[in-house]
Amino acid sequence: MRRMNVIAGRQYMGQVAERIERKLRMAFQPESLAVIDETNQHHGHAGWRESGETHFRVEIVAGAFAGKSRVERQRAVYQVLAEELAGPVHALALTANAPEA
Repeated sequence: MRRMNVIAGRQYMGQVAERIERKLRMAFQPESLAVIDETNQHHGHAGWRESGETHFRVEIVAGAFAGKSRVERQRAVYQVLAEELAGPVHALALTANAPEA
């Protein structure tokens, strides 16, 4: 699953969102992945920038998370996205799960 931004009636996925998606797909080979730019919902909040791509929601389901605790799954994602979290991404809401058996 891929969620895109809509500006002036056109859909697009920004460079940061594309990089997040690419890194997560390479690291975890997910069954499902949604990278949602929620920057527009945080206008005026800390970390918000006019250029956008500062606040994201990631929903990922991957076999790589099987047998791992919630904290272990989150740490694995944070490790993969360390560069983005240290730079352009101010906030990341994360749901990371293993597929249901």
